[in-house]
Amino acid sequence: MMKKTLCILLFFLFTFLPLSAKLIKVLAIGNSFSQDAIEQYLYELARAQGDSLVIGNAYIGGCSIDRHYNNLLKDSALYDYRKIVDGIRSEKRKVTLKSIIRDEQWDVISLQQASQLSGVSTSFNNLQRLKNLVQSYTTNLHVEFVWHMTWAYAQDFQSKRFEPYDYNQRQMYSAIVSTMLGVLPTIGNPRIIPSGTTIQLVRHRLGDILCRDGMHLSYTLGRYTAACTWCEFLTGKIVDGNPYYPDTITEEEAQICQEEAHEAVFMQERGRFAVF
Repeated sequence: MMKKTLCILLFFLFTFLPLSAKLIKVLAIGNSFSQDAIEQYLYELARAQGDSLVIGNAYIGGCSIDRHYNNLLKDSALYDYRKIVDGIRSEKRKVTLKSIIRDEQWDVISLQQASQLSGVSTSFNNLQRLKNLVQSYTTNLHVEFVWHMTWAYAQDFQSKRFEPYDYNQRQMYSAIVSTMLGVLPTIGNPRIIPSGTTIQLVRHRLGDILCRDGMHLSYTLGRYTAACTWCEFLTGKIVDGNPYYPDTITEEEAQICQEEAHEAVFMQERGRFAVF
């Protein structure tokens, strides 16, 4: 009788457990914008839908493509390595990018540009060299390189960083899209994580309230919006309807973030970006 009961329990266990659960190891070679996007809420969103992530962030504030490339070329120990495993965050300081790349068999590695240069095509000259050099140190032959699309600044931001875009949010967003479409084909057209598009879509519905200082995302609503985008992109599962959201935002706000993240990923997969 006990054996029969055990067999029935095992049958139901394997029948109803999600067979599509994923373990994905993702590394961002970035800066404070990757910190905003992946270091909070992303793990929890994936876990809520049955997936697990190992998340790494090779962090230097404001780091550009050129600086990442030169750091890797010289093997400079300048990075803060933030890592999330089983939902637990750890950090190592003053480490090399090479050691971070070799730390895991990463499934996905994202590249991005410093925010103020994200719509300036001439600042991408070392992108192919950076990708090639990173690839030479990877331990997963099937790693996928992707591009993290960053967001335009808040319209009332007064920093000189905003000057190349005439202090105009829509102009900056358009420049980011145009630059990506012009530059990314030269490195094999990597898939794009459209955080910048999601931010614009949510701004359209909730107002220009997603940045805490004009450039970095607000600690809850803004960061949650970016995390929703990464979650759907990485797992391939529609984030709209995910039960997880922090108690610092409302259920209605979470729903809007999820809806627009799905819309941004959906459009990007079809080669389209929202026009404002």
